[in-house]
Amino acid sequence: MDFVGAGTALNVLTVVAGALAGMAVGNRLPERTRVVVTDCLGLVTLLMAALSAFEVLSPELSGLVGTSAPTLIVLGSLLVGSIIGSLLGIEHHLGSLAGRVHARMGRGGDDHAARERFVEGWLTATLLFCVGPLTILGTLDDGLGRGIDKLALKSVLDGFAALAFASTFGLGVLFSALSVAVVQGGLTIVGAALGTVLPAAHVAALTATGGLILVGIALRLLRIREIPVGDMLPSLVVAPLLTQLVAVLG
Repeated sequence: MDFVGAGTALNVLTVVAGALAGMAVGNRLPERTRVVVTDCLGLVTLLMAALSAFEVLSPELSGLVGTSAPTLIVLGSLLVGSIIGSLLGIEHHLGSLAGRVHARMGRGGDDHAARERFVEGWLTATLLFCVGPLTILGTLDDGLGRGIDKLALKSVLDGFAALAFASTFGLGVLFSALSVAVVQGGLTIVGAALGTVLPAAHVAALTATGGLILVGIALRLLRIREIPVGDMLPSLVVAPLLTQLVAVLG
């Protein structure tokens, strides 16, 4: 694969393959095993979140805005983005959309638990696969013609994660492949059209903010608290904008 978008195509294929394998295995696993699998996914998601959130200490970010500003930028991004998301009702609309897709697939019916499992699987897998440094850097590299090394690595990781998620959540994880295609495809087009869109400092702020959103996903997977992570998605747009604002004012 050497065409623009090859990395995203590979990523979508691995998610589909992993999800199908997980769905085939999942029905054969007892409930207690699926619960343990979900707990393991929650813990691994916490690890991924920590690695992403660590970017708040990025030398590029602190060099641009100072050593005390990065944490405040992440906090401000989450607050502003979450307020915007809650006012727009993103979490609610995502859940409704997933529910409609579930119903159109002939799996809706009156089984509320099945619908909730579909929504949780789709939303959780989508956020996990589409938030992080490999997503941003990999798709931009792909669009700029710098190769797909980062997305190839991400594809392997996402394939195994999809297998594990689908063994518990089922069809919703398979549909997250569409989200990967849309999000990463769009970022690849941005990279191809505009070149280096975000400086390293802005990517670091976005990544650190995304890491905290991943913490929210982990808390949901571990059944600790239902964080409305969908409402936090605008924070990923606010983070680089706020970074630029602080840099200009500083």
